Amino acid sequence: MYTFAEENYIKAIFKIAEREQNSVGTNAISSVMKTSAASVSDMLRKLSDKELIHYEKYKGVTLTTTGSKLATQLIRKHRLWEVFLVDKLKFRWDQVHDIAEELEHINSDELIRRLDVFLGSPKFDPHGDPIPNAQGKFTLRNQVTLTDLQIEQQGVLVGVKEHTTPFLEYLNDLKIGLGTHMKVVKINAFDESFTIIINQSQKHNISKKTAANLQVKVVK
Repeated sequence: MYTFAEENYIKAIFKIAEREQNSVGTNAISSVMKTSAASVSDMLRKLSDKELIHYEKYKGVTLTTTGSKLATQLIRKHRLWEVFLVDKLKFRWDQVHDIAEELEHINSDELIRRLDVFLGSPKFDPHGDPIPNAQGKFTLRNQVTLTDLQIEQQGVLVGVKEHTTPFLEYLNDLKIGLGTHMKVVKINAFDESFTIIINQSQKHNISKKTAANLQVKVVK
């Protein structure tokens, strides 16, 4: 049995490693966990003692097989709960992250098995992130960010990289969500912002930062 704090650290290390494709430094963990480097070092020693990570001071952190399995289980539970909250309880996609952060710590394999069956074994969560199956395998798909599209190219939104409430609320205001059709009509030379048409009707100007956080499947 692990504490909530230990589980949160393991999940954070997994996500940082996934993004950076490398061993994880204490500064990166400190930034994500919003705590001091000293607190991070103390936790890393505990996780190492429990054989969840390989940790050598100044050389970064990697997850052990046990640690990686724990991380994918937490991610699976978190994303299944998000699907449940959005699809069954009708929460908006900008409302579910913090609730799922609490629910993911419920330690019942049978509950999660039944939840998965009840939801029809979804492959992606409401933000478009892949849900690992019971064996920890993620579903892959062809997708690019909106910044990869050229003028006149089109795509359908299949995911968002940024999950913060302000960002998702901003997309709500623009009426952009999963399944939204987007066409790039202009890339502005001055600030590299994108002018797009959504669902073949509304025109919006969005920043390059926003575009970089929109994952799309290219359509002809």
